[in-house]
Amino acid sequence: MKISPSILSADFANLQRDIELVEENGADYIHVDVMDGHFVPNITFGPDAIKAIRPVTKLPLDTHLMIENPESYIDDFAEAGADIIGVHAEATAHIHRALQMIKNKNVQAEVVINPGTSVDSIYHVLSMVDQILVMTVNPGFGGQSFIKETLYKIEQLAKLKVENGYKYDIEVDGGIVPETAKQCKAAGANVFVAGSYIYSAEQPKKQIQLLKEAVE
Repeated sequence: MKISPSILSADFANLQRDIELVEENGADYIHVDVMDGHFVPNITFGPDAIKAIRPVTKLPLDTHLMIENPESYIDDFAEAGADIIGVHAEATAHIHRALQMIKNKNVQAEVVINPGTSVDSIYHVLSMVDQILVMTVNPGFGGQSFIKETLYKIEQLAKLKVENGYKYDIEVDGGIVPETAKQCKAAGANVFVAGSYIYSAEQPKKQIQLLKEAVE
């Protein structure tokens, strides 16, 4: 079970401090939410931010591209230092090609689906991915409430993984707190993204510990 704190909720003026804080206190990944203001109604990081973050941490950079036409930027993010690159099935007409591009850069490939997107839509790429991200809120902003209907999709993906001998991790992102993390783990998830739950607290270290206890 892995915890991937989202720096979307960190203090951008003290980003190195906030990354080191979670690394020192048990985080497994650093989750970087990349938004373009078109695919989602928010703008955040670009490849240069990944390049600046890379020397600050030894943790894998779990890079979630919430951008249109991700194929145009995959190489840039890979070369900047991303360890995992996630692309939305909804953001491109060529999801298979996008995932191939990621793997060709020797980076772990992740496919992402929004709450309203079915598992059936990504069935034909499951064999090629290292990770699947099930959005448990609508992407764009932190601090949203967990959408319980997404649990069924986690269960579907866990079942398909066993039936077909796939090796992918199942990641969840949105409204993740100890209670919802337990529900997602029971459904089959093993990577948990949390942003505001960790960074909005007075003691982020304690929040990470509570999440780890909930899923372990």
